[in-house]
Order: sequence, then C-alpha cells, then structure tokens
Amino acid sequence: MTVCPLCAAPAAPPFLRRDNVPVLQNHTAASAAEARAMPRGALRMAACDACGFVFNSAFDAALLRYGPGYDNTQSHSPAFAAHLDALARYLVRDRGVRGARIVEIGCGQGDFLRRLTEWSGAANSGVGFDPAYAGECGGGALRFVRGLYGPDNAVPADAVVCRHVIEHVADPLALLRTLRAALATSPQARVFFETPDAAWILRHAVPWDFFYEHCSLFSAASLTSAFARAGFRVAEVRHVFAGQYLWLEAGLGEPHAADAPDGIAALAQDYPAREAAQASAWRDRLARLSATGKIAVWGAGAKGATFASLADPQATAIDCLIDINPAKQGRCVPGTGHPILAPSMLAARGVRHVLPMNPAYHREIEAQLPPGTAIAEWAD
Repeated sequence: MTVCPLCAAPAAPPFLRRDNVPVLQNHTAASAAEARAMPRGALRMAACDACGFVFNSAFDAALLRYGPGYDNTQSHSPAFAAHLDALARYLVRDRGVRGARIVEIGCGQGDFLRRLTEWSGAANSGVGFDPAYAGECGGGALRFVRGLYGPDNAVPADAVVCRHVIEHVADPLALLRTLRAALATSPQARVFFETPDAAWILRHAVPWDFFYEHCSLFSAASLTSAFARAGFRVAEVRHVFAGQYLWLEAGLGEPHAADAPDGIAALAQDYPAREAAQASAWRDRLARLSATGKIAVWGAGAKGATFASLADPQATAIDCLIDINPAKQGRCVPGTGHPILAPSMLAARGVRHVLPMNPAYHREIEAQLPPGTAIAEWAD
C-alpha cells in the first residue's frame, strides 16, 4: 500500500497517469537523437485526502542526474527578473535582511543570492549551495558550494532562502528536518521558501505544470503542515507571481498544529476530465494553426518541454521552441528533439503563430515578435 510521504495516510488512487515521460525537463540535448534517448519515467500524481499533499507515487530519484547540462535559469526574462527583484527588495527592506549572513539552498547559478547582496548595498554576505552550480565558487561576501546543504556543511545563517527546490524532493520532510538540524547553531534564523501552488495548477487545469521533476506539490495548507511537522513555526504563507507560487516565511520555535486540507482532493477529482477536454481542444487548435503557418512554442523550460511531449511527441506539428536563455539556444528539447531557437530566428523560420506557455510573459513576448508573427491564443 502506498502512503502519503507527508502524513503517512493511505494514498488515494492517482488522479493523473502518464507513462514514458522525460525525467529532466530542463536538461537540453545537443541533438534530436540525444534528446529522444533521454531517460524516461512514469507520472502517478495523487492527492492525499488527509493533508492535501500532491505527489508522484511512481517517482524514482535514481533516474535524475542533475549536473552542468541542467539549466532552469529564468532570470533572462524581464518579467521573471522583476519578480526576483521584488522578492529581494521585500526581504531587504520589509523583512530586515540586511547585514545578514544568508544561505541559499538550491541557488542555481546564484542570480537571487547576488540580488540580495546588491539590494542590501553589499551589506549582506551569502553562501549558495547547488550541485549544478557552474560558475566560479568565489570567496569573500559571496561564495558557492557545488553540493547539498545539510548538518555536515552547515554555516551560520541569519536567513535561509530556498526557492523552487522542495517540489523536486520526494521526501520533503527529510529536507525540512535536515534544515532544522543544520540551524541548531543559528536559532534566530528566518526561513523563506518559494514553490508552485498545487491548488493554482489544479484550479486552472494546467497540464504542462505536471512533470517528472516536480514530484512534490503543495497547497498553502499542506506546505504549512509540512513545516509544522518538521519543527518550524510558520509566520506567513502568501501567493506571489500572479498567484502561481507560494511564498512561506518561518522560523524555529514551537510549531502550531498542522493545517487541515484545503479542497485539493476535490480539485484533483475534477482534474482528469478537464485535462482530457483541454487535450482535445489543443490538438484541434494545432491542426487549424498549422494550416495557416508554422507554430512555435515560447519557453523551452519545463512547461514548454512538457507541452511538446503531450501535444507533439513526434515533433511534426510544432516547428520549434523559442527561449531567450542563450545557453538553451541551438540545443534540443528533452524527449521530443524540437530545436530551441532565439526569438531572432522566428522570421527566418517563417513562424506565424507563437504559443506562450505562461500568461505572465505575454507582454514581453509580444515585444519580441517580428512582423507577420503573432501570439496564438489558446482558444479561437
């Protein structure tokens, strides 16, 4: 019997089943053949009736190999860069993270940690931990560790930031308890987490927001419960980035009681029929658009890669994916092998229709489209 990784209650049957999905959506390939040969796994997304936690009961961490070829950098987008700036400004100005020793767990390439230093007027110092960090490790005010954070390499901290990491962890309680143990010598440290909101995904029925890397998804209630179970006292959970993400603030102290589930089970029960209707609609939409010109998907991150696998697994309906991250341009989408190109290539490819993967980026996408190319809305 499968049990919920968060509360150990018997698991509900999966509400979403997908087989043979690429396991790393942000690990691009040098060729289409390499992309199609990348490891695959199964999705069995279940929602716990007892606590509201959403998880992949078929997840196998052994299939994942994060390394230098992995790149989920989003800060090339002006809209996402503005989000990072707003968070950094909020922490420094409104939460007093100034003159602070900061630890960032899963720092990526250090974009956010650098912002926290810049917004503080260089008053902050920080250490970023990430196995996929590819830059100089540095020294002085900012340094980086190509590895995982835990009690064995804990450093004193006034603030701990962890953005878009916990959804990649099959046992989130183990992560949080490891963090709790690592903060034994920093009892006043404040903790800040950001993660996708499972309720937003289910409520808006966004099929490309379910993918292998995100094996653990939370609602506000289940995220609060996870921290409480790990020995943290949660101060606040709120929505950020147009409601798509949860932002949690917590500290050490007497934990409050775990929150009750907040309607996730009902949303999950309704989800399969809504996705099936969407899948039929988008296939019809692709067929109609193809009759009048080539189609590109904007965004070669996890959303774009997942949509390509769902809607065009043989790479016959979609011409290419567009991404403004230079490190992804000229490479291929994992699973399908679609080419990833810069926006400047749209005219030369003869692309007439662009499908955006996230409504938060519509304005900046429109600003980069050449004459004769337009955003194709998801419905006529």
